[in-house]
Amino acid sequence: MSATLRNLEGQDEASILREIQNALNGLKFGSVEITVHNGQVVQIERKEKFRLQSNGKNA
Repeated sequence: MSATLRNLEGQDEASILREIQNALNGLKFGSVEITVHNGQVVQIERKEKFRLQSNGKNA
């Protein structure tokens, strides 16, 4: 898993909402967690799960 540091200080609400939207883009299975500290969004974390389909044959 990788982390990207972004400066949220001074960002307006629209910028934070765009970051949340970016985290949701293309997500089929998983979650987006938003961490708030003292009324400020300090972290947006995306957890993605990949579901593998079985072909029905035993290995």
